[in-house]
Amino acid sequence: MRQKAMRTFLFPILWAFVMVSCSTSPKRPAEVFVLQAMTETQIQMANTEADRGNYAEALSLLNEAWRMAVSTDRPALRVRVSIARGNVLFYQGRRREAVEVWQTAEAEAEASGDRALAAACRIYRGRSALAENGSTAQEVLSAVQADLGNVKSDKLFTALAWTVIGLAEKELGQFTNAEKSLKNALSIHEGGRYLEQAGYDWYLIASVRSVAENYQGAQDALDAAIGFDRRAENTFALGMDWAAKGDVFRKMENETLAETAWHRAAEIFRSLMLEEQALAAERRVTEK
Repeated sequence: MRQKAMRTFLFPILWAFVMVSCSTSPKRPAEVFVLQAMTETQIQMANTEADRGNYAEALSLLNEAWRMAVSTDRPALRVRVSIARGNVLFYQGRRREAVEVWQTAEAEAEASGDRALAAACRIYRGRSALAENGSTAQEVLSAVQADLGNVKSDKLFTALAWTVIGLAEKELGQFTNAEKSLKNALSIHEGGRYLEQAGYDWYLIASVRSVAENYQGAQDALDAAIGFDRRAENTFALGMDWAAKGDVFRKMENETLAETAWHRAAEIFRSLMLEEQALAAERRVTEK
Protein backbone atom coordinates (compact mmCIF):
# COMPACT_ATOMS: atom_id res chain seq x y z
CA MET A 1 0.00 0.00 0.00
CA ARG A 2 2.80 2.36 0.85
CA GLN A 3 4.45 1.76 -2.58
CA LYS A 4 1.20 2.40 -4.35
CA ALA A 5 0.59 5.54 -2.35
CA MET A 6 4.11 6.75 -3.08
CA ARG A 7 3.64 6.23 -6.83
CA THR A 8 0.32 8.04 -6.71
CA PHE A 9 1.97 10.93 -4.84
CA LEU A 10 4.98 11.17 -7.17
CA PHE A 11 3.05 11.19 -10.44
CA PRO A 12 1.54 14.68 -10.07
CA ILE A 13 4.91 16.03 -8.85
CA LEU A 14 6.73 14.65 -11.89
CA TRP A 15 4.01 15.93 -14.21
CA ALA A 16 4.23 19.38 -12.66
CA PHE A 17 8.03 19.32 -13.12
CA VAL A 18 7.64 18.47 -16.81
CA MET A 19 5.13 21.25 -17.30
CA VAL A 20 7.37 23.81 -15.57
CA SER A 21 10.37 22.69 -17.63
CA CYS A 22 8.42 23.10 -20.85
CA SER A 23 7.10 26.51 -19.91
CA THR A 24 10.54 27.89 -19.06
CA SER A 25 12.36 26.62 -22.18
CA PRO A 26 12.97 29.27 -24.87
CA LYS A 27 10.25 29.52 -27.49
CA ARG A 28 11.21 28.62 -31.03
CA PRO A 29 11.27 31.62 -33.38
CA ALA A 30 8.32 32.16 -35.66
CA GLU A 31 10.68 33.14 -38.47
CA VAL A 32 14.42 32.76 -39.11
CA PHE A 33 16.47 35.67 -40.48
CA VAL A 34 20.02 34.32 -40.42
CA LEU A 35 20.54 34.19 -44.19
CA GLN A 36 18.70 37.46 -44.64
CA ALA A 37 21.04 39.19 -42.21
CA MET A 38 24.06 37.68 -43.95
CA THR A 39 22.77 38.80 -47.35
CA GLU A 40 22.13 42.34 -46.15
CA THR A 41 25.67 42.46 -44.76
CA GLN A 42 27.01 41.37 -48.15
CA ILE A 43 25.00 44.12 -49.84
CA GLN A 44 26.36 46.75 -47.45
CA MET A 45 29.92 45.56 -48.02
CA ALA A 46 29.38 45.62 -51.80
CA ASN A 47 27.97 49.15 -51.67
CA THR A 48 30.99 50.30 -49.69
CA GLU A 49 33.38 48.74 -52.20
CA ALA A 50 31.47 50.38 -55.06
CA ASP A 51 31.69 53.78 -53.35
CA ARG A 52 35.45 53.22 -53.18
CA GLY A 53 35.69 52.33 -56.87
CA ASN A 54 36.36 48.63 -56.24
CA TYR A 55 33.76 47.43 -58.70
CA ALA A 56 35.11 43.93 -59.32
CA GLU A 57 35.13 43.22 -55.58
CA ALA A 58 31.62 44.69 -55.26
CA LEU A 59 30.28 42.36 -57.96
CA SER A 60 31.99 39.38 -56.34
CA LEU A 61 30.29 40.18 -53.04
CA LEU A 62 26.95 40.59 -54.81
CA ASN A 63 27.31 37.20 -56.52
CA GLU A 64 27.40 35.59 -53.08
CA ALA A 65 24.60 37.86 -51.87
CA TRP A 66 22.45 36.74 -54.82
CA ARG A 67 23.10 33.07 -54.03
CA MET A 68 21.91 33.58 -50.47
CA ALA A 69 18.95 35.72 -51.54
CA VAL A 70 17.81 33.00 -53.94
CA SER A 71 18.15 30.39 -51.21
CA THR A 72 15.80 32.37 -48.94
CA ASP A 73 13.27 32.93 -51.75
CA ARG A 74 12.46 36.37 -50.29
CA PRO A 75 11.45 38.73 -53.13
CA ALA A 76 12.49 41.87 -51.24
CA LEU A 77 15.97 40.49 -50.67
CA ARG A 78 16.34 39.46 -54.30
CA VAL A 79 15.30 42.95 -55.39
CA ARG A 80 17.75 44.66 -53.02
CA VAL A 81 20.63 42.59 -54.38
CA SER A 82 19.57 43.43 -57.93
CA ILE A 83 19.37 47.15 -57.12
CA ALA A 84 22.93 47.04 -55.78
CA ARG A 85 24.14 45.06 -58.81
CA GLY A 86 22.60 47.57 -61.20
CA ASN A 87 24.29 50.37 -59.27
CA VAL A 88 27.73 48.79 -59.72
CA LEU A 89 27.11 48.19 -63.43
CA PHE A 90 26.07 51.83 -63.75
CA TYR A 91 29.31 53.01 -62.14
CA GLN A 92 31.24 50.77 -64.54
CA GLY A 93 29.59 52.51 -67.48
CA ARG A 94 27.50 49.44 -68.33
CA ARG A 95 24.31 51.46 -68.24
CA ARG A 96 22.18 49.34 -70.54
CA GLU A 97 22.88 46.27 -68.42
CA ALA A 98 22.14 48.27 -65.28
CA VAL A 99 18.76 49.41 -66.60
CA GLU A 100 17.83 45.84 -67.55
CA VAL A 101 18.68 44.65 -64.04
CA TRP A 102 16.58 47.43 -62.48
CA GLN A 103 13.65 46.73 -64.80
CA THR A 104 13.65 43.05 -63.84
CA ALA A 105 13.93 43.98 -60.17
CA GLU A 106 11.05 46.45 -60.48
CA ALA A 107 8.82 43.78 -62.02
CA GLU A 108 9.57 41.42 -59.12
CA ALA A 109 8.95 44.17 -56.57
CA GLU A 110 5.63 45.05 -58.20
CA ALA A 111 4.59 41.39 -58.30
CA SER A 112 5.31 41.04 -54.59
CA GLY A 113 3.41 44.24 -53.76
CA ASP A 114 6.49 46.13 -52.51
CA ARG A 115 5.80 49.68 -53.68
CA ALA A 116 8.88 51.14 -52.00
CA LEU A 117 11.34 48.83 -53.76
CA ALA A 118 9.55 49.24 -57.09
CA ALA A 119 9.84 53.02 -56.69
CA ALA A 120 13.54 52.70 -55.81
CA CYS A 121 14.15 50.81 -59.05
CA ARG A 122 12.45 53.59 -61.02
CA ILE A 123 14.54 56.23 -59.24
CA TYR A 124 17.75 54.41 -60.14
CA ARG A 125 16.59 54.22 -63.75
CA GLY A 126 15.89 57.94 -63.65
CA ARG A 127 19.45 58.63 -62.57
CA SER A 128 20.72 56.54 -65.48
CA ALA A 129 18.45 58.39 -67.92
CA LEU A 130 19.90 61.71 -66.75
CA ALA A 131 23.43 60.44 -67.31
CA GLU A 132 22.52 59.25 -70.80
CA ASN A 133 20.52 62.26 -71.91
CA GLY A 134 20.17 65.48 -69.96
CA SER A 135 17.16 66.47 -72.09
CA THR A 136 15.07 64.03 -70.05
CA ALA A 137 15.62 66.14 -66.92
CA GLN A 138 12.09 67.47 -66.60
CA GLU A 139 10.56 64.05 -67.13
CA VAL A 140 12.91 62.49 -64.58
CA LEU A 141 12.30 65.30 -62.10
CA SER A 142 8.52 64.87 -62.24
CA ALA A 143 8.74 61.07 -61.98
CA VAL A 144 11.09 61.05 -58.99
CA GLN A 145 9.13 63.75 -57.17
CA ALA A 146 6.05 61.56 -57.61
CA ASP A 147 7.91 58.55 -56.17
CA LEU A 148 9.43 60.43 -53.24
CA GLY A 149 6.53 59.54 -50.95
CA ASN A 150 6.77 55.85 -51.88
CA VAL A 151 10.30 55.53 -50.47
CA LYS A 152 9.86 57.66 -47.35
CA SER A 153 10.14 54.58 -45.11
CA ASP A 154 13.73 53.97 -46.28
CA LYS A 155 16.20 56.77 -45.48
CA LEU A 156 18.80 55.76 -48.05
CA PHE A 157 16.28 55.47 -50.88
CA THR A 158 14.90 58.85 -49.83
CA ALA A 159 18.39 60.31 -49.98
CA LEU A 160 18.82 58.80 -53.45
CA ALA A 161 15.57 60.39 -54.57
CA TRP A 162 16.75 63.82 -53.40
CA THR A 163 20.06 63.28 -55.19
CA VAL A 164 18.37 62.49 -58.49
CA ILE A 165 16.00 65.43 -58.04
CA GLY A 166 19.00 67.67 -57.44
CA LEU A 167 20.80 66.39 -60.53
CA ALA A 168 17.69 66.94 -62.66
CA GLU A 169 17.32 70.47 -61.31
CA LYS A 170 20.97 71.12 -62.14
CA GLU A 171 20.35 70.06 -65.75
CA LEU A 172 17.39 72.44 -65.87
CA GLY A 173 19.52 75.32 -64.60
CA GLN A 174 17.67 75.49 -61.28
CA PHE A 175 20.87 75.78 -59.29
CA THR A 176 19.42 77.04 -56.01
CA ASN A 177 16.85 74.25 -55.94
CA ALA A 178 19.49 71.71 -56.97
CA GLU A 179 21.77 72.59 -54.06
CA LYS A 180 18.84 72.51 -51.64
CA SER A 181 17.82 69.03 -52.84
CA LEU A 182 21.38 67.71 -52.61
CA LYS A 183 21.65 69.10 -49.09
CA ASN A 184 18.49 67.17 -48.19
CA ALA A 185 20.36 64.01 -49.20
CA LEU A 186 23.44 65.23 -47.32
CA SER A 187 21.42 65.72 -44.14
CA ILE A 188 20.29 62.08 -44.25
CA HIS A 189 23.79 60.79 -44.92
CA GLU A 190 25.40 62.95 -42.24
CA GLY A 191 22.76 61.93 -39.71
CA GLY A 192 23.42 58.26 -40.37
CA ARG A 193 27.21 58.73 -40.55
CA TYR A 194 27.35 57.48 -44.12
CA LEU A 195 30.73 59.10 -44.71
CA GLU A 196 31.29 58.00 -48.31
CA GLN A 197 27.85 59.15 -49.38
CA ALA A 198 28.18 62.49 -47.56
CA GLY A 199 31.49 63.08 -49.33
CA TYR A 200 29.79 62.39 -52.67
CA ASP A 201 26.97 64.79 -51.79
CA TRP A 202 29.51 67.59 -51.31
CA TYR A 203 31.19 66.60 -54.59
CA LEU A 204 27.86 67.00 -56.39
CA ILE A 205 27.15 70.29 -54.63
CA ALA A 206 30.54 71.50 -55.87
CA SER A 207 29.56 70.56 -59.44
CA VAL A 208 26.35 72.60 -59.12
CA ARG A 209 28.22 75.62 -57.79
CA SER A 210 30.86 75.30 -60.49
CA VAL A 211 28.28 75.26 -63.30
CA ALA A 212 26.63 78.28 -61.66
CA GLU A 213 30.07 79.99 -61.78
CA ASN A 214 30.32 80.12 -57.99
CA TYR A 215 33.89 78.90 -58.08
CA GLN A 216 34.91 79.71 -54.53
CA GLY A 217 31.76 78.02 -53.30
CA ALA A 218 32.70 74.98 -55.38
CA GLN A 219 36.16 74.88 -53.80
CA ASP A 220 34.59 75.08 -50.33
CA ALA A 221 32.28 72.18 -51.19
CA LEU A 222 35.21 70.12 -52.49
CA ASP A 223 37.14 70.81 -49.29
CA ALA A 224 34.13 69.47 -47.38
CA ALA A 225 34.08 66.41 -49.65
CA ILE A 226 37.78 65.83 -48.98
CA GLY A 227 37.11 66.06 -45.24
CA PHE A 228 34.50 63.30 -45.37
CA ASP A 229 36.51 61.14 -47.76
CA ARG A 230 39.57 61.37 -45.53
CA ARG A 231 37.47 60.27 -42.56
CA ALA A 232 36.16 57.35 -44.61
CA GLU A 233 39.65 56.63 -46.03
CA ASN A 234 37.96 56.63 -49.42
CA THR A 235 41.06 56.87 -51.60
CA PHE A 236 39.30 56.70 -54.96
CA ALA A 237 36.95 59.54 -54.01
CA LEU A 238 39.88 61.63 -52.79
CA GLY A 239 41.47 61.32 -56.21
CA MET A 240 38.23 62.49 -57.80
CA ASP A 241 37.97 65.39 -55.35
CA TRP A 242 41.46 66.68 -56.13
CA ALA A 243 40.95 66.29 -59.87
CA ALA A 244 37.78 68.36 -59.57
CA LYS A 245 39.63 70.99 -57.54
CA GLY A 246 42.10 71.27 -60.40
CA ASP A 247 39.24 71.81 -62.87
CA VAL A 248 37.74 74.54 -60.72
CA PHE A 249 41.11 76.23 -60.18
CA ARG A 250 41.50 76.38 -63.96
CA LYS A 251 38.12 78.08 -64.21
CA MET A 252 39.43 80.54 -61.63
CA GLU A 253 42.45 81.05 -63.95
CA ASN A 254 44.87 79.82 -61.33
CA GLU A 255 47.01 77.38 -63.32
CA THR A 256 49.56 76.89 -60.55
CA LEU A 257 47.03 75.59 -58.05
CA ALA A 258 45.26 73.63 -60.80
CA GLU A 259 48.43 71.75 -61.71
CA THR A 260 49.19 71.08 -58.05
CA ALA A 261 45.71 69.62 -57.56
CA TRP A 262 45.92 67.40 -60.66
CA HIS A 263 49.35 66.06 -59.69
CA ARG A 264 48.00 65.28 -56.23
CA ALA A 265 45.05 63.46 -57.78
CA ALA A 266 47.46 61.42 -59.92
CA GLU A 267 49.50 60.46 -56.84
CA ILE A 268 46.38 59.31 -55.06
CA PHE A 269 45.18 57.24 -58.02
CA ARG A 270 48.59 55.62 -58.36
CA SER A 271 48.46 54.59 -54.71
CA LEU A 272 45.55 52.39 -55.82
CA MET A 273 47.43 51.32 -58.95
CA LEU A 274 44.85 53.10 -61.11
CA GLU A 275 47.24 54.22 -63.83
CA GLU A 276 44.53 55.17 -66.31
CA GLN A 277 42.93 57.63 -63.90
CA ALA A 278 46.35 58.95 -62.88
CA LEU A 279 47.33 59.65 -66.50
CA ALA A 280 43.98 61.32 -67.14
CA ALA A 281 44.62 63.71 -64.25
CA GLU A 282 48.14 64.49 -65.50
CA ARG A 283 46.89 65.11 -69.06
CA ARG A 284 44.74 67.92 -67.69
CA VAL A 285 47.95 69.85 -67.03
CA THR A 286 48.75 70.08 -70.77
CA GLU A 287 45.15 70.61 -71.92
CA LYS A 288 43.98 74.14 -72.50
